[in-house]
Amino acid sequence: MTEAELRDLGIHRIPIPIPFPQAGGSVNAYLVEEANGGVLMFDAGLGTPEAEAALEEGFARSGWRFEEVTRIVLSHGHVDHYGAAQTVIERAGKPVPVLAHPADIAKVAESGWRWRDRMPLYATYLAKLGVPAELVSAIGKELGGGFTMARRLAEVTALQAGEMLHVKHAALEVHHMPGHTPGLLCLYDRRHRIFFSGDHLLEKVSPNPIMELGPKGEEGRVKPLLAYVESVGKLHDLEVDLVLPGHGPPFGHHRRVIDGLLRFYGKRQGKIREALQKEPLTGYQVTQALFPWARAGDLFLVISETVANLEVLEARGEVSREWDAGVYRFGLSA
Repeated sequence: MTEAELRDLGIHRIPIPIPFPQAGGSVNAYLVEEANGGVLMFDAGLGTPEAEAALEEGFARSGWRFEEVTRIVLSHGHVDHYGAAQTVIERAGKPVPVLAHPADIAKVAESGWRWRDRMPLYATYLAKLGVPAELVSAIGKELGGGFTMARRLAEVTALQAGEMLHVKHAALEVHHMPGHTPGLLCLYDRRHRIFFSGDHLLEKVSPNPIMELGPKGEEGRVKPLLAYVESVGKLHDLEVDLVLPGHGPPFGHHRRVIDGLLRFYGKRQGKIREALQKEPLTGYQVTQALFPWARAGDLFLVISETVANLEVLEARGEVSREWDAGVYRFGLSA
């Protein structure tokens, strides 16, 4: 389906540049025409001047105005997806409802948590994974800088799985697909077999299973890759002709992409087993074996990726962890 055919269905994609090369390309905001006029907005892009300028150009190119936005649906609570939502509301000059899954609202709402308050909890867990103190500090600074690229929202309404969003040419089913974040939402147009995937499924890169601790730093409350595999299995079962992703251009063959992604994770888990053949290793040591090229700015993502795969192996009984001298050591199960 071409971009022109999407426009005939009332769907307009706005690519927005971001400074995160690992994300898989520009982030997408989508305008979906409403039955009674105006547009529903799915994701808003990043809140930097460059990103907001691209968003404004995209509105002009599509023929719509900020004043015509009726509601904003956020796929999940990462800065490149919600960062410009407050700007859109201000440009609209009126209240615009913002909808997100309850599990991600604390990431985007003014009343939610702040990274400066959460970082000590993550610092404690990273130390347990064997990450050196100087790198823990570098991770905190790197991630803290990212949150300056988005503005929090005064009010966010919970959107639940199973709800329907009726627009001009479709009834969009709300699907909760946890994994990349606990509250990631996707929209499915069953009639036209179109799936708005956010970061749940990307054609060229694997969505990072981001490390998530509980409100008080509880470990293991969220196991992102285990959740992701279950969620992506549900997507595999859906009849989809076109995926409208959070990054990059639309694509088809969603089952081929999913199958390739699962093979990729299988290979990564095989490399982890190889790394653990000689002796138990800390999570950081396993990360170094998998990602020897990683710089400080990449560490949170690659450690998250490593731990998520270790959790899958633990769930299968192939790997176990032991507490040893203040750190977790992961070893192959007997």
